[in-house]
Amino acid sequence: MVNTVLESHEARERVLPLSVRAYHDLAERGLITERAELLRGVIFEKMPKSRFHVRLVRYLEALLRQQLPAEFLLQKEDPITCVDSEPEPDLAVIRGGESDFAHQHPDTAEFIIEVAVSTIDTDRSKAEIYAEAGVKEYWLVDTEGRCVEIYRQPTSGGYQQHDVVSSRAQSSTIPSFCLDVAAMFAEITP
Repeated sequence: MVNTVLESHEARERVLPLSVRAYHDLAERGLITERAELLRGVIFEKMPKSRFHVRLVRYLEALLRQQLPAEFLLQKEDPITCVDSEPEPDLAVIRGGESDFAHQHPDTAEFIIEVAVSTIDTDRSKAEIYAEAGVKEYWLVDTEGRCVEIYRQPTSGGYQQHDVVSSRAQSSTIPSFCLDVAAMFAEITP
């Protein structure tokens, strides 16, 4: 049975958001699956990962690991705790080391990459969440468009700069990281 109640604007206006603390409490009690993430106070089930998605994330992870300065930690599909959200980006570059986050998730990142195979709208909506959290640079790999959307200059209202590249992408936050977008899509195909 399909739940259509949230299709109503009236109903959406009356939904009570869940706090990050309540989300953690529910997770500790085993009431939330591992395939969930909190976005704007709403629990979303994460999409199953296609082989194409997995291969692209692995490709990007390997490239990032080769070029990442020692003072950064690379997280893969681990939470970032924000004000009203706890997204789990495909890749997040965090300033610091493992011991800095022994008792809590990071609350920001220097650089985040999301790979969108079937979740482009959801991943675009995360840009505002990441900007509010002070994530300096956000890359959204658009597999359908075979390009990378690059978001920079975060503010409390979103990113001030947004570019779309389909050839060469250069990180301004991690200057050693450069991606040949066309070559990636030529090597990793659906």
